[in-house]
Amino acid sequence: MKKRMLFIAGNWKMNKTASEAEKLLVELKAKLASFEGKLNIAVCPAFTALETSSKVLKGSNIAIGSQDISAKDSGAYTGEVSAKMLLDIGVQYAIVGHSERRQYHAETDALINAKAKKALSSGVLPIVCIGETLEERESGRMNSVITTQTKGSLSGLTAEEIVKTTIAYEPVWAIGTGKTASPAQAQEVHALIRKLLTDAYGTEVAEKVIIQYGGSVKPDNSNELMNQKDIDGALVGGASLEVEVFYNLIANAVK
Repeated sequence: MKKRMLFIAGNWKMNKTASEAEKLLVELKAKLASFEGKLNIAVCPAFTALETSSKVLKGSNIAIGSQDISAKDSGAYTGEVSAKMLLDIGVQYAIVGHSERRQYHAETDALINAKAKKALSSGVLPIVCIGETLEERESGRMNSVITTQTKGSLSGLTAEEIVKTTIAYEPVWAIGTGKTASPAQAQEVHALIRKLLTDAYGTEVAEKVIIQYGGSVKPDNSNELMNQKDIDGALVGGASLEVEVFYNLIANAVK
């Protein structure tokens, strides 16, 4: 029996204007209220919709997350958004190092590590993403890639910080492709990540860390995925953009 409470977060990516987000979240807030105390839920809208979303969800059982966070406090960093700015509008979580940021913005483990540390020191809870490409998996480098990303992205975090950090394993080949790692494939990688945490921090600390799975999670596979020993939730993309789909995904996950 897992001691960790499930954590399901919706990553909206570059979708939904502020007004569209408001409409969706009014419905979602009412629909998901019944899950209070059964799991942790968050949504991560685009930066432009964060303040509106935070106001709509205030007092609900749905937390707000951003899709990125700057490693800097303030200054001449055009286009960046700081932890202070996010906290000021009620943001609690920040996705760090999503595979699309790694791919399209050339984010390195060192930068992702700096962002995670800045989030933690500021009071924002990071969701740190790691995952291999199809070529890396098929060439037998999956374990080494996951190990390198995990160690690099989490380097220097204290035991107290690591238990506040969510890790999201998202095989790049399964994001937005309709392909999903089988529950056994996902569990294998989650177990590897848990072992790396155990080696670094000891069993007691490692057992407290939430490790989400991300990669085409849907209502019809959420239950089997969430029932794996080391899978503690999901980072959900497209399925989080529709009220009924996201509701059914969560309902199946907590069965």
